[in-house]
Amino acid sequence: MTTTHIFTSCTNNYLPLARVLAQSLKKFHPSFHFHLVLCDRIHESFNLENEDFDNVITLENLEIPDLTRWLFKHSVVELCTAVKGLAFKYIMQHYQCDNVIFFDPDIAIFSPLDELISNFEDSNILITPHQLKPEKLSSAIVDNEICFLRHGTFNLGFLGVKNSSEGVAFIDWWANRCLDFCYSDVANGLYTDQRWIDLAHSFFTGISILRHPGYNVANWNLSNRDVQGDLQTKITVDGKPLCFYHFSSSQAIMPEKYQLHNQTTTSLIEWYQNQCEQMGQNELGKLSCVYNYFDNGCAISDEQRLVYRQRKDLQTAFKNPYDTKTSAHNYYQWWFHYEIKEKPQDASDLQRQLAQSQELIRAMESSKFWKMRSFWFSFKKILGIATTE
Repeated sequence: MTTTHIFTSCTNNYLPLARVLAQSLKKFHPSFHFHLVLCDRIHESFNLENEDFDNVITLENLEIPDLTRWLFKHSVVELCTAVKGLAFKYIMQHYQCDNVIFFDPDIAIFSPLDELISNFEDSNILITPHQLKPEKLSSAIVDNEICFLRHGTFNLGFLGVKNSSEGVAFIDWWANRCLDFCYSDVANGLYTDQRWIDLAHSFFTGISILRHPGYNVANWNLSNRDVQGDLQTKITVDGKPLCFYHFSSSQAIMPEKYQLHNQTTTSLIEWYQNQCEQMGQNELGKLSCVYNYFDNGCAISDEQRLVYRQRKDLQTAFKNPYDTKTSAHNYYQWWFHYEIKEKPQDASDLQRQLAQSQELIRAMESSKFWKMRSFWFSFKKILGIATTE
């Protein structure tokens, strides 16, 4: 009998979402072993005995070289995605399993995974594209297809890997790339762990692109998928059962801008919001990852991470960049003394890009197309994201 292990990766504020995922999975596959990779300190309210998770994998378990400096270089999104390859390796090395599947924490399962798992019989790696059909409208091509060219053809909210020689070779390669190059740096060809998979077809064999319309349904592909039915009976996508829905806020503009939501998808979102609230979203959703702060409680800016990441001399001088207390000579003090003179060109470019993005957002908000504002803010509330960001 095939043994399948499942895992997700998140920080404490996404724990309610991960709970919904785990509960929805266990409904159909109670024997599947579910791992929570926690990229945060374990919250005081967390008790594994009361969870649908079978165990917790910590960052220390993954044995990341030079962990403290490595953590400081990554934002929370970069961190949670960078550890995925290492988590695949850890699970394959420590558990007797035939295959391992990753799901983003903001996914929920709505039907059994048996058909999906059967693809491992003749495949080593399972991936799902962001979209199965081309867009028809010029504006949608810009909003979706060009976006995929920047962020990756395949959505790594789902990834399945067989515990085979080729599957292990793939994980070794991908984990290595993510260890050193898992950054949200679209201008330089990187988007966390996702862009790397565009190269996988060139390097590895036995890769299956899953084209079932009920897999990885999300905002970015509703323009090409017909979602019908209800939770009380059955939900279908292009006539096939909905298997898993990705409730990501990414590309949230698409459904309202192109009037893609119907009664079924609206009811799904309402159901998901209620499930997250029952799992503690109102409390845990307000938390911020411990690695977002220096040890004096001050928040770490994107620019402070970028400068440290780029400067090998700073990494050598400040082995614990979070530290502000044990020595007067620390990165925190250095930053406020030298930041204006020492700021690298790339950091200035980053600030310029951020300013341009903010201008674009302001233009969008004032345009006639911005009809989904209330929906966008309500969905950000689901995920515990402040609406002022």
